[in-house]
Amino acid sequence: MVVASPNPTRNEKIQAVDLPIIDLSAERSQVRKLIVKACEDYGFFKVINHGVPKDIISKVEEQSLSFFAQPVSEKQRAGPSDPFGYGCKNIGLNGDTGEVEYLIFNTNPISIAQRSKTISNEPTKFSSAVNGYIAAVRDLACELLDLIGEGLWIPDTSVFSRLIRDVDSDSVFRLNHYPHLHNKKDICKDKDTSPSSISNISKVGFGEHSDPQLLTLLRSNDVGGLQISPQDGVWVSVPSDPTAYWVNVGDALQAMTNGRFVSVRHRALTNPTKSRMSMAYFAASSLNACLSALPEMVTPEKPQLYKHFTWAEYKKTTHSLRLGENRLNLFRISTNDECFIDQPQQ
Repeated sequence: MVVASPNPTRNEKIQAVDLPIIDLSAERSQVRKLIVKACEDYGFFKVINHGVPKDIISKVEEQSLSFFAQPVSEKQRAGPSDPFGYGCKNIGLNGDTGEVEYLIFNTNPISIAQRSKTISNEPTKFSSAVNGYIAAVRDLACELLDLIGEGLWIPDTSVFSRLIRDVDSDSVFRLNHYPHLHNKKDICKDKDTSPSSISNISKVGFGEHSDPQLLTLLRSNDVGGLQISPQDGVWVSVPSDPTAYWVNVGDALQAMTNGRFVSVRHRALTNPTKSRMSMAYFAASSLNACLSALPEMVTPEKPQLYKHFTWAEYKKTTHSLRLGENRLNLFRISTNDECFIDQPQQ
């Protein structure tokens, strides 16, 4: 069992790496090659000239800042997360914690409209901002997934994006607030923290994990804290850039590419003097979608690595484990397996 430490450990190695940057305004044939290479090498890349309008980003950021600035008693009206709504420090249902407070939404517009009534005194304004943002970032996710389909030379290039355009898509939107370490208020209680608990050492805001979905699109303010782990014990700090998106491969996409793409492990650290805000869109299929390695990804030299599963099955497994567990390993096909895993009908 992997349990996240509240503080980064001293024997970790911090490595400086020039992470891939994808300019979506460049020549499409070149863009798709670069995205595929980034997904193979890191499972992670930065997107610039992404086309998400600044005003759409500003509106949801303004609403987010307004919510997290409220007294704890007001914020708690929107919780506890079940799994949607407001949460503070608790991550999931299995004992993981971090220095973070958050709002989680199912991306269904009706669900967001209902949830907004407990979040804002102007629920229509809040839900309009969130729904507008989700629509824009979903379009970006679909464009990236189509580019991936093209770059992998898959005949049906929309095979990935169609999963998240499904009306029953189980995609999730999350707003995170990581208070700075010199914050004098306990983020989960309306009282001051003790002076002894204030430190200049970064703490883990959100522990090491991979994302279970297909693809994650993350945008944050100008405060750093995100780190990725390209190999065990090695961490790469991701520079902040509020004008860009950071994109990471999720477990489902690793399975569908038969391990060609890597679902990168990552975490978020707190900042000693500045609060960090981030917004993450987790692109997922519908619950009953069957996820399996695409036929084009399976060869005699590279046999199928993972059993096929529905998103509902994988999601249930995710929720049953601690944050840092490697869930996808539980679905690996053993060399002793005698049964052949059929490809789902197209």
